[in-house]
Amino acid sequence: MEKAKVLFISQEITPYLPESEMSKIGRYLPQGIQELGKEIRTFMPRFGCINERRNQLHEVIRLSGMNLIIDDTDHPLIIKVASIQAARMQVYFIDNEDYFQRKSTLTDDNGEEYEDNDERTIFFARGALETTKKLRWAPDVVHCNGWFTALAPLYIKKAMNEDPHFANSKVVYTIYDDEFTSNWSDNFKEKLKIDGVEDSDLEVLEKSDYIHLSKLAIAMSDGVIQGSESINPELVDFIKQTGKPFLGFHDEDTYVEAYNGFYDSLLD
Repeated sequence: MEKAKVLFISQEITPYLPESEMSKIGRYLPQGIQELGKEIRTFMPRFGCINERRNQLHEVIRLSGMNLIIDDTDHPLIIKVASIQAARMQVYFIDNEDYFQRKSTLTDDNGEEYEDNDERTIFFARGALETTKKLRWAPDVVHCNGWFTALAPLYIKKAMNEDPHFANSKVVYTIYDDEFTSNWSDNFKEKLKIDGVEDSDLEVLEKSDYIHLSKLAIAMSDGVIQGSESINPELVDFIKQTGKPFLGFHDEDTYVEAYNGFYDSLLD
């Protein structure tokens, strides 16, 4: 029997970024799922604070070179890769000079959220999915971790729903207590649109803020996981309203097996 394939699209992975609840899951969940017998691929943003030399990142020329158009502007997609030897896994990094060269992740030195975080999330989600297609790898499950990955479910279900790489993929979205506070640009909905994404798909996006971005991700996913011990109660209520399969919070001793069982339940 062929191994199930799980694509992890993660906002943070340690050791490339400092340890946090999310970055530790980004690091140890794929390893755990691989050890339970599934095949994995893992993506994260190549934030500018990641030390390429120390972490031995190198560009994958055969995967790089595509341009993604966002708000009528071309943005070159650069793919880099590194290995976590202890876990026997590779991590692919989505990079672009305009979006990921600054020396921090989501906020500047003063703690102000970057104004183009909306476009950065679009670029990351589309970049990870396009690169998966270039790898000629069709995941059975796509697991998106953190709000920076929140647009991947939309693009899988609407723009790539007939693509053989994603047509049968089940999408899982994990919500953490990692809210951002800004409202994104008024034309965020327009920036999101590519072939397959219609106005009707974006109705839940009443505002361009954390709550409504999360609701969009939930609405487009096949299952939802609570990654932090507490998450926004409005989102808990929304998950209940959708009736989506939901897995509550599990601590670090139990989450790998719980998540693996959740994947299997969606694939049955």
